[in-house]
Amino acid sequence: QVQLIESAGGLVQAGGSLRLSCAASGRTFGTYAMGWFRQAPGKEREFVAVISWSGYNTNYADSVKGRFSISRDSAKNTVYLQMNSLKPEDTAVYYCAATPSRTIPRAAATEFDSWGRGTQVTVSS
Repeated sequence: QVQLIESAGGLVQAGGSLRLSCAASGRTFGTYAMGWFRQAPGKEREFVAVISWSGYNTNYADSVKGRFSISRDSAKNTVYLQMNSLKPEDTAVYYCAATPSRTIPRAAATEFDSWGRGTQVTVSS
């Protein structure tokens, strides 16, 4: 497992942008697929985006396609989630996740074995 620490989230107006980052410990970051999930109050944790260990493959939830972008910088052991055109329904606690996989994992929380503590993102209307 790796330790994951998300950057602070924040409060942003609808239509605005925010970038989250997640720093991972350990020298094996390059062999981990990374993902972002979110959980709104009263709802289950849901998949947002995933990026393969190489960075060449990505996958997104339909609700964020075209608005969010996941990327990684292996030199910095960091994965990013760029969120544009934010909507109030994007309000949630966002979690970074990792799994030691050389193939892109399924869009399910059960595929990941390391998790950050989460960071709050609030989008006002």
